[in-house]
Amino acid sequence: MSSETASAPGSGRRSGWRRWGRTIAIAAIVVLVVLAIAIGWVSRPARLTALVLDRAGSALDLQIIATGTAEYRLRGTPMLTVRGLDVRQPGADAPLLTADRAHLALPWATLWAGGKDLTISRVELDGPRLDLQALQGWLATRPAGGAQRIPTLTEGAQIVRGQLDGDGWSVDRINISTVQLAPAKPFAARLGGRFLHGTTTAPFDLQLALTHPGIDAGMGLAGIANIRSPQWWMPITLQLSGVLRDDDDGMGLDRARLGGDMRWLNDPAVPGPGLTFATGVAGRMRYRDGGLQIAPLGVSLRGQDGLPERGDASGSLALGDTLALSLHGEIGDWPTAWPALPTPLGDSHSPLLFALDYAGTPDLGNEAHLDLRRDATRFDGYFRVPRLSAWLDQLATGTPLPPMRGTLETPRLEIAGATLTGVRLQMDDDEPDTGTGLPAPEPAN
Repeated sequence: MSSETASAPGSGRRSGWRRWGRTIAIAAIVVLVVLAIAIGWVSRPARLTALVLDRAGSALDLQIIATGTAEYRLRGTPMLTVRGLDVRQPGADAPLLTADRAHLALPWATLWAGGKDLTISRVELDGPRLDLQALQGWLATRPAGGAQRIPTLTEGAQIVRGQLDGDGWSVDRINISTVQLAPAKPFAARLGGRFLHGTTTAPFDLQLALTHPGIDAGMGLAGIANIRSPQWWMPITLQLSGVLRDDDDGMGLDRARLGGDMRWLNDPAVPGPGLTFATGVAGRMRYRDGGLQIAPLGVSLRGQDGLPERGDASGSLALGDTLALSLHGEIGDWPTAWPALPTPLGDSHSPLLFALDYAGTPDLGNEAHLDLRRDATRFDGYFRVPRLSAWLDQLATGTPLPPMRGTLETPRLEIAGATLTGVRLQMDDDEPDTGTGLPAPEPAN
């Protein structure tokens, strides 16, 4: 999966994405599949399960089977339970949706309405697994046009042990619960799960709020997450807001605002206090063809524990199989915990201008390119985020030289009472990168 997301998809694919976005696709499609099964079953209780599932599948152009036992109840509120659910396009090798158990309760009025009324009492799914690529393929075959209807859930819904499979990533341990769902009314749900991408994992527990269940809704998301890689981990308390969109360039958020209190911690084998900071991110967020892109992107950082107290930047981010990050901005004051700069650098109150580029694995394991300038002084070099953070943890007792490689150029430098002019210094790291796709700095003369 490429991090490039600028190519235009086909017209069928665009219409599929638009329909998915308008219905908050995953939840609505699952509910409608189970509702179609229920109407067929309860209206014809004497028929075999296979015939009812076949009737529901024909209405949606899907093959729907249940390999386990099925149960239903007509007294009181009608209820239907199906086990071993398998939903796929006819002839497809992989299912679109599977579930260990699907349970639905709906009032008699809904059954008599024959699909005109989508009022449902409750929906429960145990162990559902949704293939995002297969879902996309099915949506692209559906007729274009026509607004999709949002069902009403009077007693809410619950999903446990769910899994969503994307292209190169997945979310497992999904648990979703909501007390109600209704068109044009505010919606709230609790979301839990674990995001997986290569060697990086991110368990999360979030609260979701929408002004209404549909596209153009205002969205708020708040909670905790814990991003982990083999070399570092970062607990986060976050708040995300924006306006849901579904355009030709993908699904996502306009006016996205992400705020987070974060702490970067190194591998336990490298003890240290960690780095504490708060980050604000703003931009236009889109997901398409397996990649996430934020452009334009604005970032603001407020650091503690040896990080700059203030840093502001703009640029772009693209996340797919790889992470591509480009930022340019400025750092405020030089942190007092860092080694003091020699004169005249240390006497200057000019901001530190920087350009940062990273292209590599999402766990930040590759080298990043840094161009750092203050007045007429410039450093052009490379570093690895985990090694630099470990160095910051050990500033009080370790070496004052950061683990970076590159070239420092300055017109004048005062060291130990001596004044040097026309200075050009080469810095070497003990562990140079073995291939990042970034050009190496020019050797010093």
